[in-house]
Amino acid sequence: MNGKQFLEMLSRLPPRVWIQAILGLIGFVVLAVLGFAVIAGVAAILLVLLLAFRAKAWILSFFRSDVEPAPPARHHDGKITDVQFEIVDRTNDGPPRP
Repeated sequence: MNGKQFLEMLSRLPPRVWIQAILGLIGFVVLAVLGFAVIAGVAAILLVLLLAFRAKAWILSFFRSDVEPAPPARHHDGKITDVQFEIVDRTNDGPPRP
């Protein structure tokens, strides 16, 4: 069967077959869209719950005074990123000790 014969066969189908095919295609599209909407809705709800939980912990951290802030994370790539030093004035110390 070539393409021309296939198109001729489709043109000879009764109208009820075309209506059923169109309704089936529309139903498939509607179900696909609704299914995607349900999946996206569940993902959105989970994301909102996760963000709400993290926001609650973040807001409560402002009101806790017993928790000391953690020191900044250290990077182990061999580069020095933060240096603390103290300047000492030794001009008035006197003679050096033996």
